[in-house]
Amino acid sequence: MTSSPRARRRPGWFDAKRRPQTVAGLVMVAPFLVAFLVFQLGPIVSSMAMSFTDMTSRDLRSPFAVDFVGLDNVETLFTDPRFVRSLVNTGVFVLVATPLTIACALVLAVALNNGIKRFKGLFRTALYVPVVTSTVAVAVVWKSLFADEGIVNSVLSVAGIDGPNYLQDSFWAMPVVILLAVWRMTGLVMVLFLAGLQGIPAPLYEAATVDGAGTWRKFISITVPMLMPILLLAGVILSVAFVQVFEEPFVLTQGGPLDATSTASLYVYDLFGFGKYGVASAASYVLFVAIAILALIQFRIFRRRT
Repeated sequence: MTSSPRARRRPGWFDAKRRPQTVAGLVMVAPFLVAFLVFQLGPIVSSMAMSFTDMTSRDLRSPFAVDFVGLDNVETLFTDPRFVRSLVNTGVFVLVATPLTIACALVLAVALNNGIKRFKGLFRTALYVPVVTSTVAVAVVWKSLFADEGIVNSVLSVAGIDGPNYLQDSFWAMPVVILLAVWRMTGLVMVLFLAGLQGIPAPLYEAATVDGAGTWRKFISITVPMLMPILLLAGVILSVAFVQVFEEPFVLTQGGPLDATSTASLYVYDLFGFGKYGVASAASYVLFVAIAILALIQFRIFRRRT
């Protein structure tokens, strides 16, 4: 005998029998919901609305008196050579730092997983320390290393090489900033790769060895394909982080010399500092769209392989 549809229907959230549990759950999540609405969703909606206005610091006392300008702020941004330069710098940063970080992390992860047997935990911890270290503190140390009379040039002088003032040279400043970002993020991606490597079944390597595959062939044909989901995750995490890079160029170079290390986040920071809130908000959402497009491209590329 089959039961009626009414009898088979699952009880709703506000069913009399489940009402105490529902109320208790709502009470427990209420503080987070209030904090999210006030401190996250509220500012997001406000900044989005602000991006379509000509609001400046002078309009803070009368925010409803600002004029609606539509997409004029976006047009203003793309006619500003400094904004275009910051976008180009950010693109170069992402295109260089992301694959370099993934390559370094993968090499270190394979070495820790297969080659290094003693003190593996110590090496893993030491390589992860830059991830949890204060970015500002590390950047200050990095700044002293690459100063005109810093440790790097002092070491080079022993070999008779006269090193440049890296952070004041428009050619060398960006590589130094990229190097710092790669050094900081390699440990995080390395841990992800270690987790992926430990999940690859050993019989796959044993079968490849029986078939006569060498170390490089096993790496290309087994390790890399099995790590595709981790590669996708690492690529998205790094590209999103590097598109928003701020602390490294801010502390090391302040965006100089001659805007050689000015990034999109630094440009937005300067706009807010100058009180151009409408244009700054528009620039923030241009950056958001760039991040979304970049993530979508990576998902498209890796989806079939993953």
